[in-house]
Amino acid sequence: MLLPAPEVLAPDPSEQRLATIYAPPARRHVRVNMVSSVDGGAWGDDGRSGSINDEADWRVFRVLRALADVVLVGAGTARAEAYTALDRPRGLAHLAPGPLELALVTRSGRVPGTVLDGPRLPWVLTGSTGAEAAAAAVGADRVVVADDDGTVDLAAGVAALAERGMGRVLCEGGPHLLATMLGAGLVDELCLTTAPQLVGAGPGRIVADGQQDGDLPVRPPRPARLAHLLAAPSGTLLARWDLRHRAAAGWAPTTTVP
Repeated sequence: MLLPAPEVLAPDPSEQRLATIYAPPARRHVRVNMVSSVDGGAWGDDGRSGSINDEADWRVFRVLRALADVVLVGAGTARAEAYTALDRPRGLAHLAPGPLELALVTRSGRVPGTVLDGPRLPWVLTGSTGAEAAAAAVGADRVVVADDDGTVDLAAGVAALAERGMGRVLCEGGPHLLATMLGAGLVDELCLTTAPQLVGAGPGRIVADGQQDGDLPVRPPRPARLAHLLAAPSGTLLARWDLRHRAAAGWAPTTTVP
C-alpha cells in the first residue's frame, strides 16, 4: 500500500502534536509502553531497557506519561529499573490535569525503597498475602487488595484504580506483568518502540516466556491493528497497536520524529 507523504514532527517543548496523536480514546483505557531490539530483546547488555532507548523514544515516553492518570509497573521492574516517585514530565503538565500516580503490582507486598521518597507514596496492588507488608510500607489507604487465590487479581485492581479516578492506565511492564495482563484481556493498546539494535541471546522478550507462576498465554493469538507508526532518522520505529479491533487491511500513515 503506497503511503501518503509523511508528516514531520519537529521538536516542540509543548509536544501538542504528539499529545493529539496519542490522546487516550476513553476515560478508562489501559495502554502498555514497551521497547524491544530488532531481534526481540527487551533490554540491553546492562539488564535495563534504558540501554536500548534513544531521543525519539524518550519524546514519546514523556508524552505517554503526561497523558496518563497512573503508571502501573511490576515491583520487580521498578526495582531493576530504579524507579523513583513520579510526577508529570517537566514542561508537559498542561497535557492532563492532576498529579501522575504510580501503582506497583507485587504479590509479596514488598515495595522498592526508591519510590518512597517523594511528595506522594505509590499505590500498591497486591493479594491478601502481601497486604500487611504493603500497608507497612505505604499505609493501608494506598493499598488495593485484589486477591485471586493467592495471586493479584489485576482486573479487579485496575477497576479499583479507575474507581479512585485513575482510569487512564499506562503500564510499563515488565514482561511478566505484560504476559499476565494480555492473558487476562486487560490491554487496550500496545505502544512498542523497536530500537535499531541487535542484542543477541540472553535478554528476554517484552512478553515473558510463561514459565513463571502467574503468566498466562494469549490463546488464541490476539489480532492487533496498527493505529500509527512513527519513524526516526536513527531507524527507531514507534508503533501504536490497537488490541481491541481486528487488524486492518492496510497500514496507517507513517510519521517522522526528527
